[in-house]
Amino acid sequence: MGNLSLTESRAWKALLDHKKNIDRKHLRQLFADDPGRGERMTTEDIGIFLDYSKNRITDQTLKLLIKLANQAELKNRIEAMFSGEKINVTEDRAVLHVALRAPKGSKIMVDGKNVIPLVHEVLDRMTDFSNRVRSSQWKGHTGKRIRNIVNIGIGGSDLGPVMAYEALRYYSDRNLTFRFVSNIDGIDFAEATRDLNPDETMFIVSSKTFTTIETMTNAQTAKEWLLKGLGVDAGAVAKHFVAVSTNAKKVSEFGIDTANMFGFWDWVGGRYSMDSAIGLSTMLAIGPEHFRSMLKGFHEMDEHFRNAPFERNMPVLMGLLAIWYNNFFGAQTIAVLPYENYLKRFPAYLQQLTMESNGKQVTTDGEKVTCNTGPVYWGEPGTNGQHSFYQLIHQGTRLIPCDFIAFVNPLIQVGRHHDILMANVFAQAEALAFGKTARQVRTEGTPEWLVPHRVFNGNRPSNMILTDRLTPDTLGKLVALYEHSTFTQSVIWNIDAFDQWGVELGKVLAQRIIPEIENPSTLLEFNHDGSTNNLIRRYRKMKNRHNNKTI
Repeated sequence: MGNLSLTESRAWKALLDHKKNIDRKHLRQLFADDPGRGERMTTEDIGIFLDYSKNRITDQTLKLLIKLANQAELKNRIEAMFSGEKINVTEDRAVLHVALRAPKGSKIMVDGKNVIPLVHEVLDRMTDFSNRVRSSQWKGHTGKRIRNIVNIGIGGSDLGPVMAYEALRYYSDRNLTFRFVSNIDGIDFAEATRDLNPDETMFIVSSKTFTTIETMTNAQTAKEWLLKGLGVDAGAVAKHFVAVSTNAKKVSEFGIDTANMFGFWDWVGGRYSMDSAIGLSTMLAIGPEHFRSMLKGFHEMDEHFRNAPFERNMPVLMGLLAIWYNNFFGAQTIAVLPYENYLKRFPAYLQQLTMESNGKQVTTDGEKVTCNTGPVYWGEPGTNGQHSFYQLIHQGTRLIPCDFIAFVNPLIQVGRHHDILMANVFAQAEALAFGKTARQVRTEGTPEWLVPHRVFNGNRPSNMILTDRLTPDTLGKLVALYEHSTFTQSVIWNIDAFDQWGVELGKVLAQRIIPEIENPSTLLEFNHDGSTNNLIRRYRKMKNRHNNKTI
């Protein structure tokens, strides 16, 4: 593109002109003019079927979007990531979550060193540890087996493990109880541990630096809870705590045996780390074999993304369609709607993956972006969402592209439930696309005054992701699908999808405010804005009033 901005480029302008033609065509007309699009505008590979025919596109749209991808040198950027180049430019780091699931014998070099043996060394140690806990070989301080696993982390150290546990609960060891603590709100820890026995409980503390304030505050509280419950000194910690970290000094100071410290690397971002040692709780829940199956699924989607032509490449197609709606239709959000209750935390997981990655306002060169980036991803499982927010998607004024995710076979067959569930997902996509005209409403005998209220405009786009059943392998493919779709979007926008400076400022300011809140001897004049100063004073005053009443 030379010195041209994205929005001044030839490929971008061609899409703008093309959009005028698309605006004049409803999905009803697109299907009428091209009856074969429902079969042609699909792609299938590695057990995943993607139907993107209900999008407001033609074959020409796809050609122009692929030209946009080629203009951004997407193929080269994909290779740069897989080759270990430092594409996280603001932190001068490689981006190699793909290495976490590469098979033994692969070679991915970072700073002249093949990282694959390191990955498998950690994976093997995780396997040995998980087998000891799951087989009751590992004993707590009092000699009892571990029955409760509490994962303490935040952000990527929590959302991935929580999502994976819920998604793969069917495969989990039901003799073990799993809880997840992330919030600095003390209620989170209190509720997670209220019915647990300390002598049967193990904590996994997940913090790369072992300094994250929320995680380490919760870890310290867990340590106090354990020692008080056992009535012993700190020597018991090593039997009930393990760490996912790289800071051996801090881990040892906490009382954890560094032999039970599982590391990962600075080329793994938190939101891309659920298949690293951060997934230790997942492996404990579903077992090493299923965990490795999940890694296999990740790798298969990695290979598809790396090698499939763009016109059949699922992450590329979904990323380009997200660009199409975000930048040319003004759509601000994308709804992810899994018709599988086990995936109830999947949309929440995607919120961090997509929005922490692409919520950026400058390019990799530090220049202000010239278009909107980072749509909001959100959603809930079907059919629950149909009885809440689908009203807005169907008849609201906002365009909300949807990703439907469905499975041909349920993990648990209960009567007619699954067929009814699948009928609903197909019906919702059909209703969004084709709607219901005023004429159709009138033919039903609807009173004229009620007709406008019962019209569905349709022309609402969606993707349908269909696969056989929710297995660990499938989950890996789905997560990698969205990882690479997110990366595709970032390449088009020329932003760094792998840093997250936006999470820093509030945390830094909180460190200043904590002592101003906790230390009653500090002055009541604080060096903040008028609103923040007043809020701190009011909080202290109300807290003191409550404490005095309690006394």
